[in-house]
Amino acid sequence: MNKIYCQTLSAAFFLTSFGIWGQTEPDSLSLPKDTSNTITETRLPVFNLGDDDGESDMGTQDIAGLLQSSRDIFTSTAGFSFGPARFRIRGYDGMNTTVLINGIPMNDMETGRAIWAMWGGLNDVTRYMDVQTGLTPSRSMFQGIGGYSSISARASSMRKGTKVSYAGTNRAYHHRVMVSHGTGMMKNGWAIAASASRRWASEGYIDGTSFDAWAYYLAIEKRINKKHTIGLTGFGAPSYRGLQSLVVQEAYDLSDNNYYNPNWGYQDGEKRNSRVRKSHIPTGMLSHYWDMNKTMKLTTTAYVSGGRNGVTRLNWYEARDPRPDYYRYLPSYQDPGSDLFNQVTNSWMTDENYRQVNWDGMYNANYKNISTIENVNGTPGNNVTGLRSKYILEEMRNDHIQYGFNSVFEKKFTEKTNFTAGYTANFYTSKNFRVVQDLLGGEFWVDVDQFAERDLDDPEASQNDIDNPNRLVKEGERFGHDYDIHVNKQDVFAQVEHDFKKVNVYLTGSYSHTSLWRTGNVRNGRFPDNSLGDSEKKKFDNFGVKGGATYKITGRHYLSLNGAYLTRAPQARNAFISARTRNDFVNGLTNEKLMTADLNYNIRYSKLKTRFTLYYTEIKDQVWMRSFYHDEYNTLVNYAMTGVNTRHMGLELGIEWNMTPTFTMTGVLAHGESIYNSRPTATISRDNNSELVAENRTVYLKNYRVGGMPQTAAAIGLKYNSPKYWFAGFNVNYFDHIYLDPNPDRRTEEAVEGYVTSDPQWNQILDQTRLDRGITVDLYGGKSWRLKGGQYINVNLSISNLLNNTKFKTGGYEQLRYMSNDIDRFPPKYAYMFGITFFAMVSFSF
Repeated sequence: MNKIYCQTLSAAFFLTSFGIWGQTEPDSLSLPKDTSNTITETRLPVFNLGDDDGESDMGTQDIAGLLQSSRDIFTSTAGFSFGPARFRIRGYDGMNTTVLINGIPMNDMETGRAIWAMWGGLNDVTRYMDVQTGLTPSRSMFQGIGGYSSISARASSMRKGTKVSYAGTNRAYHHRVMVSHGTGMMKNGWAIAASASRRWASEGYIDGTSFDAWAYYLAIEKRINKKHTIGLTGFGAPSYRGLQSLVVQEAYDLSDNNYYNPNWGYQDGEKRNSRVRKSHIPTGMLSHYWDMNKTMKLTTTAYVSGGRNGVTRLNWYEARDPRPDYYRYLPSYQDPGSDLFNQVTNSWMTDENYRQVNWDGMYNANYKNISTIENVNGTPGNNVTGLRSKYILEEMRNDHIQYGFNSVFEKKFTEKTNFTAGYTANFYTSKNFRVVQDLLGGEFWVDVDQFAERDLDDPEASQNDIDNPNRLVKEGERFGHDYDIHVNKQDVFAQVEHDFKKVNVYLTGSYSHTSLWRTGNVRNGRFPDNSLGDSEKKKFDNFGVKGGATYKITGRHYLSLNGAYLTRAPQARNAFISARTRNDFVNGLTNEKLMTADLNYNIRYSKLKTRFTLYYTEIKDQVWMRSFYHDEYNTLVNYAMTGVNTRHMGLELGIEWNMTPTFTMTGVLAHGESIYNSRPTATISRDNNSELVAENRTVYLKNYRVGGMPQTAAAIGLKYNSPKYWFAGFNVNYFDHIYLDPNPDRRTEEAVEGYVTSDPQWNQILDQTRLDRGITVDLYGGKSWRLKGGQYINVNLSISNLLNNTKFKTGGYEQLRYMSNDIDRFPPKYAYMFGITFFAMVSFSF
């Protein structure tokens, strides 16, 4: 057994050291060849189901699913130990992983990513989810290439009994109280389950980040007879959370705090955060489970989900930027050695109030601003005099309503052949608008665009709602943009699985139809003929096919191969040039194409379990859309790229070795290369007029790394399981090849215009930011007691980043605004891993 273990490790590290693919070079604007040195808003969620992996009955199990499930040591480690470093399995974005609750896909239809906050805090409900990584057969739907997480929230699925728990931590929140109860399926055919929790902190790990989140869940199930069962499920998670914003390294250094947060300031002696997220999106489901006979069943679920989601932020009119980390307020903007430079530097380093939001200053500015607004609501002579707010706190809302249903039919033809088919329909509308949250001592806000007011000669062009010009807005009222995004999608899939004597095979096909459009609720003054009412409806037809085979070399050795080709509609969030102001779609909008394959070798002994995987994926014709404020243009700038291709290839290794009956050693390695694999075309526009800043601009992104995650991650761990019902263990984690996502406009001919390759500015503009490697240590343990009455007490403790490595940069981004003649003017913004954190929980079950 030791020989097999050593051979597996040796092969893995050989492949890692010498490479399983050729080195790539960034796209040719004469970039340096040594890329290893010169190129510097959703992870696959997982849960370790426990130690019992069913190895005693390997011959009758669904091998293809088991070998890459949440019981797999690689998958569980990637979710627990690699998560704080922003690791993403295979480099995939969250939209490539499907999340299901009671068979309903929960991925947001506008962004493609699952919003886990919708059910955050319901740990007792989601604890035993089924997680599959990569390509596997699924009897629920044709899932994403990253796999799926399936949660059964049926009342009968909940653990029978009552559980009460308390957790203390120093992370996003400090306290958590949870109570859950399940009856199981009772003799009268009823099952009832409920859970509720609260998580809260006056301030989390980051200064100014308050946290208050509740969660609730109720499920009722009735078994009508042997064939029919009906279930009703409802859940929600209202939450309030103060946010952190990333800053440039200069601000971290000046504040002597790698967790400096510019979003808060003191008001009446209390910390107040200007960036607060409030969310509550309850969901209800009605399911019918029909066991037609011993070989056929039909499961149908209808659902509705909807609620509010908003983030507050500061807004201002003809006033100083109130953000304390605005680049003009930093010492680097001043002349070095000048009195102002020294004054600003000293203030940043010694005066906490200087580097935080000045709430009192904004109130005072509003108290003094007596103004007369003429012709209010377009009525001649309707003049109003009062305190016009220079500063307000607004809330950017993205509320949605979604409903649909899912029906899955399953037929077992023989003991070795299974057929599954399903149909899903989803109808989604998001309502996007701004609300005045707080006038900060003023009496009204005027609904005009100050940049259009300044730059355009036409007075009507500055009106956000041209049909109600010069409208005065009070607290709680909408202003600015107001539009809806609609996405309707229907899809069908069919799957066949068959077990031969030595080979398990499956084949799955799918077809989907998606339509999306925008509805403007106000007529914008800059685009009076192209902002109100419905836009054109874009329609996309897509298909997918995937298949795989698992070859049983022996009863303990398995070789599997999976492959897929599919297309999908572009994400609605990226489909419009500027959804805030007009109905125009991005030019060249088309379906994305995905091709992927993986090869897996599995060893399953009682003392040794190993999975080694090679994977390759290409995703083509993606749309990349970002908006940012450009104070040279004095407006929001929209940067859209089409034809964005990415390539993901690499290896995964997971080893679990039971050295003795009590000691278990684990080893996990992920080594990949996720790169951009095309030269996209960029279109740059402004919000305040229809003139394009640039069109058909070629972006030389090919061979730049996809940023925001470590592309190499490894962990080695040791765990002790005592016969006396306690355990303890540790993991040592290593992260490398971490890059910031490249600013596309810095990788264009226009960006280096005027320079030659020998100029130092050439590489300074084009090089990609690579972050330093990092090492962390995690410690965990727990103990359980069984009381005489059959009750249980469990205590668990985990400590992350035991070495308190507070200098480990886990990500960030290159600012989209830059100056080619002074690239350091707008340097990257960074995120740091939390220092030492803990999570301790005690629970009582009866």
